[in-house]
Amino acid sequence: MAKDHGSSVKNDKQYEGLRKKGMSKQRAAAISNSPGASKRGGKNSGKGGKKSGS
Repeated sequence: MAKDHGSSVKNDKQYEGLRKKGMSKQRAAAISNSPGASKRGGKNSGKGGKKSGS
């Protein structure tokens, strides 16, 4: 189970995952607190640039 990181982190589970990947505490907290953070997928989240047609 994810630890409780206080009221500054809204999504503890996502925060833990980002920290395990080597992300800084500040960056991980910012991402896990952003709107829609729990909806984010990974590579296939449906957001990003278009593929080039070459």
